[in-house]
Amino acid sequence: MTEIITETVYFEGIGAVNSRMALELAKKRADTLGIRDVVVASYTGETGALASEIFRGYNLIVVAGMVGFMEPNQDRMKAEHKKTIEDSGGKIIRACHSFGALGRAVNKKFNTIQVDEIIAHVLRLFGAGVKVACECACMAADAGLISTDREVVSLGGNGGGADTAVILLPCNTHRFFDMRIREIVCKPRSWERLR
Repeated sequence: MTEIITETVYFEGIGAVNSRMALELAKKRADTLGIRDVVVASYTGETGALASEIFRGYNLIVVAGMVGFMEPNQDRMKAEHKKTIEDSGGKIIRACHSFGALGRAVNKKFNTIQVDEIIAHVLRLFGAGVKVACECACMAADAGLISTDREVVSLGGNGGGADTAVILLPCNTHRFFDMRIREIVCKPRSWERLR
């Protein structure tokens, strides 16, 4: 059998301070593997705008989540970041979280956890960024902006910015267990536990 020996970078902390390095590490690995599809989580568009600079010429999908997540009708993406992303050829997705749509509504109304939240909590054992990267890849596949038969690089973070990059074979949300996380390019080594 053939082994693949590659580097994984572990950040000492979480968050946006790691964004540029995470994106650059992801690009380096994507180039090595010939991957042209890139998925990036970005509510405000700041990380998406940075990604559009680093991944110019790639199929860049910026997953902004849904309007109204924090407050009804609130769009957290800044107009200048949206323009930067779109002007560079990036695509922006607005959609419910794959791991927290109706299940979250049931939790809020009846104070009981649903299966999508259990999956999210299990993925968070690796850090919030791994959960976000997997979730955003599902959302991009559901939107038809990436293919489920090609590896992608997907980036997420913990409370702002990108601090995690994974190479994965994506799937649609309703086929979640067909996803394959092939490599972890970078992630925080430690993070605050979420409740």
